[in-house]
Amino acid sequence: MELFFMQLKRGIFPVFLLFTWLIASPSLAQTNLRITGTVTDASNREPMFGVSVSQKGTSNGTTTDDNGQFVLNSVPEGAIIVISFIGYDPVELPASSNPITIQLNPSLNMLEDVVVIGYGSVRRKDVTTAISSVSMDDLNERPIVSAAQAIQGRAAGVSVIQPNGAPGGETSIRIRGTTSFNGSNDPLYVVDGVPVDNINFLSPQDIADMQILKDASSAAIYGSRAANGVVLITTKRGAEGGAKIAFNAQATQNRVTNEIEPLNTAQYRELQNEIGLVSLPDGLTDQTNWFDEAYTTGHIQNYQVSISDGTEKLKYFLSGGYLDEKGVLSSAFYKRYNFRANIDNQVRDWLNISANVSYSDYNNNGIISGTGANRGGVVLSVINTPTYAPIWDPENPAQYYNNFYGIGNITSPLENMARSKNNKARENRLLASGHATLTFIPELRLKSSFTMDRRNAVSTSFLDPISTAWGRNQYGEGSDNRNMNTVLTWDNVLTYTKSIDLHNIEAMGGTSWTQSEYTNNWISGSHYRNDLIPTLNAANKIAWNGTGSGGSEWGIMSYFGRASYNFDSRYLITANLRVDGSSKLHPDHRWGVFPSVSAAWRLSSEPFMEDVDWLNDLKIRGGWGQTGNQSGIGDYAYLQRYNINRIEWFVEGQENAVPSISQANLRTPDLTWETTTQTNIGIDFMALRNRLTVNLDYYYKRTTDMLMYVSLPAGAAAANSIVRNEGVMTNRGFEVMVSSQNFRDGDFRWDTDFNISFNRNKLESLELQQIYSTATTSEVVNEAVVRNEPGRALSGFYGYISDGVDPETGELMYRDLNDDGRLSSSDRTYIGNPNPDFTFGLTNTLSYKNFNLSIFLQGSYGNDIYNASRMETEGMYDGKNQSTRVLDRWRIPGQITGVPKAGFDIRNSTYFIEDGSYLRVKNVALSYNITGNLLTRWGINRLQPYVSTSNLLTWTSYSGMDPEVNQWGNNGAVQGIDWGTYPQNRSFVVGINVEF
Repeated sequence: MELFFMQLKRGIFPVFLLFTWLIASPSLAQTNLRITGTVTDASNREPMFGVSVSQKGTSNGTTTDDNGQFVLNSVPEGAIIVISFIGYDPVELPASSNPITIQLNPSLNMLEDVVVIGYGSVRRKDVTTAISSVSMDDLNERPIVSAAQAIQGRAAGVSVIQPNGAPGGETSIRIRGTTSFNGSNDPLYVVDGVPVDNINFLSPQDIADMQILKDASSAAIYGSRAANGVVLITTKRGAEGGAKIAFNAQATQNRVTNEIEPLNTAQYRELQNEIGLVSLPDGLTDQTNWFDEAYTTGHIQNYQVSISDGTEKLKYFLSGGYLDEKGVLSSAFYKRYNFRANIDNQVRDWLNISANVSYSDYNNNGIISGTGANRGGVVLSVINTPTYAPIWDPENPAQYYNNFYGIGNITSPLENMARSKNNKARENRLLASGHATLTFIPELRLKSSFTMDRRNAVSTSFLDPISTAWGRNQYGEGSDNRNMNTVLTWDNVLTYTKSIDLHNIEAMGGTSWTQSEYTNNWISGSHYRNDLIPTLNAANKIAWNGTGSGGSEWGIMSYFGRASYNFDSRYLITANLRVDGSSKLHPDHRWGVFPSVSAAWRLSSEPFMEDVDWLNDLKIRGGWGQTGNQSGIGDYAYLQRYNINRIEWFVEGQENAVPSISQANLRTPDLTWETTTQTNIGIDFMALRNRLTVNLDYYYKRTTDMLMYVSLPAGAAAANSIVRNEGVMTNRGFEVMVSSQNFRDGDFRWDTDFNISFNRNKLESLELQQIYSTATTSEVVNEAVVRNEPGRALSGFYGYISDGVDPETGELMYRDLNDDGRLSSSDRTYIGNPNPDFTFGLTNTLSYKNFNLSIFLQGSYGNDIYNASRMETEGMYDGKNQSTRVLDRWRIPGQITGVPKAGFDIRNSTYFIEDGSYLRVKNVALSYNITGNLLTRWGINRLQPYVSTSNLLTWTSYSGMDPEVNQWGNNGAVQGIDWGTYPQNRSFVVGINVEF
């Protein structure tokens, strides 16, 4: 054995010497380098973490840490290093042993960006449908409470209106017009793949990406829930490159943007002498400025913190936030706590699991608005309350003053606010989902997701029996309403992708199961001894018919699929099919089939376009598809339902009585889907070295079998209406989106984004009921001002044409349209249209060194507003105080004026129609990125203080407090009415963004 090893040594040693000589020889050896460096963003000089740094053509790579630094070992001298990051132009440079600093420029070519679509994603250059992306760049610098507010003015074809300025107020979103009459017109929100009915729970700062599917060929994959378009939201996730902590804090001050001046006591006395209803005593003087007493400076505190980190296998993102908003009307508030955890784990090469958990708790207290001062409306009572009145009754210090000398329909704004100050609506929401993705082969994967969306809501009220007149009349009253809604969703999606040379195909198929269970209970009481105990246990009288419980459920089963093919990204075609079955519809009509198809042709890739140097990309696309809607009907719409009527068991002889039942509706087993068919044609092009991007779209939407509640003749049946498939409505429009990199040279950048949308709505036909009248405002008229009928756009204002003030009588002159010599209801006609000719948004973003300035303009043109508030503030028909505009009222024969006499014949007319067009400086934000070696040593990657203001300036001819208004909120049939609506605010924000 020893001899064997001696021979082996003699044989190996010469080989070892030869190998040592070879690797030591300068002509044959290769030196491996250790590459170090820092990567920063060229636009703001901030370090970038998670940037890929690799040796070209090899698997040798790394990523930058949270300071933007990297180390890449074992790089042969002369090799090429590639530095790349999504959304930025890649950089290649030769390997060097000296430390290097690289600045990455944001990419001008957006075509390679990946955008999210239904149950998948696609490169932007391969999109064949109408999709709008909403920028999240300045989200942290705006006083945004709801994620829906981030869309306003940022996407063509998407109308976003905040109908009122109440804290936590709702947002009305219309994608390409109003589609449904009775059903919801809200888009479907899909958050991280989970369909939800609203996004109140979502903190805007948690959003990473937002895409809007506008046409049916893109939205049809969501079938029955996508008739109004789809908003796809992706929240932030962890990434490789080191732990990252981000903190955002902002303080906002809100003020009312406009004020309407009321009459003083002397002017009020003179008016009342003309009306002749009130006899005021001598010696009254101005005591109270009701505007100053009711309105205050509102405040918002908003704090958000997030922590994220990741390795090749495990990534996480954790965030939490707190928002506290106090309204400009002091009793109104909105608070929200939110928490989110997103976790991704690559368990095996073939298995990825992820979990998203979101919890939010929000509560608010509003005011009584959208009604007259006589019904507790706070906004109008600021003007309608005479200024001679004190706040408190001198003879009863615990009661609000209400001695208005015989006028019983006046209550001060502070008393009206007191009626709701103890009302609270609170909801907590848990949205938890788990996802598992199995990769069988690189081309084939299966994703299974299960989600629970649970909402618990509690709404309580208490009105004390002392301070307010209504409370004394009711002896105090209280209520407690609770409900819980649980929605379970299980999705399974199988996707196959394959590329062969220039041919690319994708096939996707899946199922979706959704079940919802809802329970609620309610109780109310009255007759409280005092205001010390605000809960129902202190009420002596529990309402006989104001107590009960209920529940309902619904479910949807869906099957869907998609097939797409593209050749060299030049010729592209996509087809979708979804089949939905709803429990709300009769089994014979339960299933709806919703197909779509879209195609695109990239002309810029054709040989005949090669010589067009200024054009970088040109694509023509078109699509057709159908979507469904069944949101406008109840959970048991097709079934016969009954009312349960309690029998007074405490009446003698009825001690053992049981409830009676009565028919609640007329059964409609033939109900079927409301279906919207949409055709879209679009052109996308990029030019001037990708510095100019233009998207043009024309669409035509036709909604058939509209689900509507049809009125029945009185006494004809057990119910006064019946739900049925009733009508046809169309929307057609044109959209333009332009993005331009105007100037990028050295330290200065200037970018512009512009969009404009034109939409024309028309109610084409109705089957049974031909006229729908709604929206009754002031009781002095007590007549509906909105009329919907075939041949016209929705929400048209209906009434009399006013030809001004008669100089001899002081009356408003109403036009006798039928020339019969008298004024009657047959002289009414359409007097206004709340639908705008177009809406638009313009954003300019400028950067110079570390300064960043964003200016966002937004507006609407051609829409009318029915100012019903003026009926209460200029009507001059009773003892309520009026605005100073009535100082111009007619008083003597021959006087030329635009304001009629006191006590004039008031009707729904063009006198109250105003132009609602406006141009608004929606937001201006200025930020500064603080940099320096000291921050780097402290581990701070970003320190960015900022200031911003919202609703800074508004140009409009509208005389009300705000032109962006709709007291009927999200109602599809009523738009553009201002009736004591909570006004919008002008916001001033100071904040800071910190990352380390």
